[in-house]
Amino acid sequence: MKKQIKNNVSWVGKVDWELKQFHGNEFSTNHGSTYNAYLIQEKKTVLIDTVWMPYGKEFVENLSKEIELSAIDFVVANHGEVDHSGSLPELMKRIPDVPIYCTENAVKSLKGQYHKNWNFQVVKTGDKLDVGNGKELIFVEMRMLHWPDSMATYLTGDNILFSNDAFGQHYATEKLFNNLVDQCDLYKEAIKYYANILTPFSHILRKKLDEIIALNLPIDIIATSHGVIWQDNPMQIVEKYAQWAGDYQENQITVIYDTMWNGTKKLAEKIAEGIHTEDPAVEVKVFNLAKSDENDLITEVFKSKTVLIGSPTIGGSILHSIAGFVHLMKELKFKNKKAATFGCYGWSGESTKVLNEWLTEAGFETINEGLRNQWNPDSDQQESAIAFGKIIAKA
Repeated sequence: MKKQIKNNVSWVGKVDWELKQFHGNEFSTNHGSTYNAYLIQEKKTVLIDTVWMPYGKEFVENLSKEIELSAIDFVVANHGEVDHSGSLPELMKRIPDVPIYCTENAVKSLKGQYHKNWNFQVVKTGDKLDVGNGKELIFVEMRMLHWPDSMATYLTGDNILFSNDAFGQHYATEKLFNNLVDQCDLYKEAIKYYANILTPFSHILRKKLDEIIALNLPIDIIATSHGVIWQDNPMQIVEKYAQWAGDYQENQITVIYDTMWNGTKKLAEKIAEGIHTEDPAVEVKVFNLAKSDENDLITEVFKSKTVLIGSPTIGGSILHSIAGFVHLMKELKFKNKKAATFGCYGWSGESTKVLNEWLTEAGFETINEGLRNQWNPDSDQQESAIAFGKIIAKA
């Protein structure tokens, strides 16, 4: 269980190779995940976070083989969400009086979930805890990154930032450190994590990054709660976050649609052709929502400067798959992005109107009224779709 990170600091977490869905079924974890907990053994012994509740008994049993549980002087709960705190009930049965250091909001979260009045010690940004041998823990509140109770913990001397959810990824690996894993997979999971979880809080994150920098703390390691530990050039992920938090976009236009009888699919393909014809330099990606991972698509939306959403008209509105996806886009509060709509219809043709309204509410700048096509597009209507794509490229 125990893997050394640096000096007297070890990883004591859990690798979950089988995890495929997270936050209920809201987030796809195609590479599994890890639940990272950490043990500091200076003059004082400190446990930072635990693992998800299904692995609680396993976690406590394994931890008890590494150390006497009674030797734990403090527990730090950086975040109350169950994937981090889920083993606390099992652990605290064994050490009920050990103090738990956390934010005021984390007390509410932990009490609300586990209904236990443990020995909570509330901390704020800048508060310190002496762990001996000239080292201290410094606490940094990370409110709304991504819960109101979140915080990070910094260990002086070893210069380790235990960042909790910030800078993490859902990525199962036994290799522990960032320089030991596939860099393409790592980057893909890191940006997916940011796009799907942290995008709504980008404005808060920008301020928090400035606040962390202002503390003037040397950071040699960033020990996250999910995925790899950033040991090799750890500030590279901080620099990425600063970039992603700045209303991020690449030179990409993404076309996302669902279809009933392939008419809207045909429009999507011809629109993409028109975009590419007008601007060969722009990257154009086309996705059938029904055959795609919606969290991967959210990552593509995050990277895009313009997004096209297509749905046929059904029941005077749009397909429920597209409705759910646009709702997800709205929740994530994307900034500085344009959008356009398209869709086939047989009789009434409201889908583009509905989509334009919803996308405007979601914060996108809609380019025009969209492309409506009655029935299955013939050769002339396909040419119109190509022309529509050229308009989108110019916009």
